[in-house]
Amino acid sequence: MNPTILREEIILEIEKQLLKAMQQSDVDMLDQLLHDDLLFVLPSGEVITKTMDLETHKSGNLKFEEINSSVDAIRQMDENVVVTLTSKIAGTMSGQPFEGNFRYLRVWKMFEGGFKVIAGSCVGV
Repeated sequence: MNPTILREEIILEIEKQLLKAMQQSDVDMLDQLLHDDLLFVLPSGEVITKTMDLETHKSGNLKFEEINSSVDAIRQMDENVVVTLTSKIAGTMSGQPFEGNFRYLRVWKMFEGGFKVIAGSCVGV
């Protein structure tokens, strides 16, 4: 089997796991999938870390009611994989409802034990 195809299948599966963990605020799964040194740029331009992201889920400040995503592109570069996807998201942040369409960019890196997100960003589209 072609290793590139296999890697894409793996990435698609862990993207599904990540989206499910986000929607369910599954902090344990998020902890497994996000690298400790993660940097993520929010639509506001704010840069957050893994610790900040996990705390938002633990506190209940962020609740996703809907996440519908489709992967736009997957590009493998050595042990890194860059994924872009488009998502329709609805939920609440600090009790305030939000809804919109967003473009995500995530960088996954292979580590011993599997892929982890090392960087990402999200912008409104």
